[in-house]
Amino acid sequence: MHKDKFVFAQLVSFLDRNRFNYIVRTYCCDKYVKHFTCWNQLLALMFGQLSNRESLRDLVVALDAHRSKCYHLGLGKNISKTSLARANQTRDYRIFEEFAYFLVNEAQRKRSIDIPNLGGNVYAFDSTTIDLCLNVFWWAKFRKKKGGIKIHTLYDVETQIPTFFHITGASVHDTKAMDEIPYEPGSYYIFDRGYNDFKRLYKIHLIDAHFVIRAKKNLRYKPVKWKRRLAKNVLSDTTILFTGYMPGRNYPGQLRLVRYRDEDQQREFVFLTNAMDISALQVAELYKNRWQVELFFKWLKQHLKIKKFWGTTENAVRIQIYAAMCTYCLVAIIQHDMKLNRSTYEVLQILSISLTDKTHLKDLFNKTNFQYDKERVSLNGPSLFD
Repeated sequence: MHKDKFVFAQLVSFLDRNRFNYIVRTYCCDKYVKHFTCWNQLLALMFGQLSNRESLRDLVVALDAHRSKCYHLGLGKNISKTSLARANQTRDYRIFEEFAYFLVNEAQRKRSIDIPNLGGNVYAFDSTTIDLCLNVFWWAKFRKKKGGIKIHTLYDVETQIPTFFHITGASVHDTKAMDEIPYEPGSYYIFDRGYNDFKRLYKIHLIDAHFVIRAKKNLRYKPVKWKRRLAKNVLSDTTILFTGYMPGRNYPGQLRLVRYRDEDQQREFVFLTNAMDISALQVAELYKNRWQVELFFKWLKQHLKIKKFWGTTENAVRIQIYAAMCTYCLVAIIQHDMKLNRSTYEVLQILSISLTDKTHLKDLFNKTNFQYDKERVSLNGPSLFD
């Protein structure tokens, strides 16, 4: 008999079960539970994410097809649809949230690299909206006949790992999520034009952190100082003070305004920043990196299940999103530890059809050889971990 572990069981070995059990004991969620524990629930959800299951019934049918393997896959005894649905509805989502943050820190630590000439981490902050049917998800009311939620994400540009995510209703304005960000002194935070809240931006300045944000067209200011020698495509580099009553009251200090022309798009961009020590080209380059968080949202919606939910309650939706984040970080950790020269798309495709095989992970990725073609890349977007 082949004694090798199943592929999914090998993936699970990259997770710290002791840490997860510690979190579960903190919330006392496994008391009097004999069969379907929180650990079994997490692995079942991650199995569904990796195997690209469309619904809760689809996931249970797939697990039932491998009933004799469930124990060796780490899923415990047979999983029924009722027990999984009840667990998603009643168990505290904070267990999966804390473990997701633990995996985030683990992936970020392993993939961390030095940022040249900046001396701090670079983060891009943005949100993505997921539409929901108001008749089913009654708690997520957005408009009169529409529901939805927002995932506000702080994305580490260097390690390509989401370090912070905040889930709210779709009706919550993006600027309110800025209060929840765990800011770090010396780091750089990149925002889109929708985050022009100068009171909150000034708080970032007060803790010695830096921000780069795209300015609105109706900005009122007076120039204080100009830089004369400008690099190519930099139209102006000016130190300014706000003249409007509310902007001047909310941000009493000086700011730097950089006008930059992008030759590829034939467009002019206006940036605001409190980073006075970096060049104007670095300011433009920092904002250009904000697009990576958009690519992350696109990748997440295409390859993991966060648009179709396996439960209707708010608790079930949160648990599924955190399970998707755990899966994302697990792939990042595996790519780092195994030094895989593969795109994220290839890793997920290989794993999705091999979860119940008995093949060593090294042999699995060494034997398969996908042809790299432009058509596949254009359909699935650029890889995040390359």
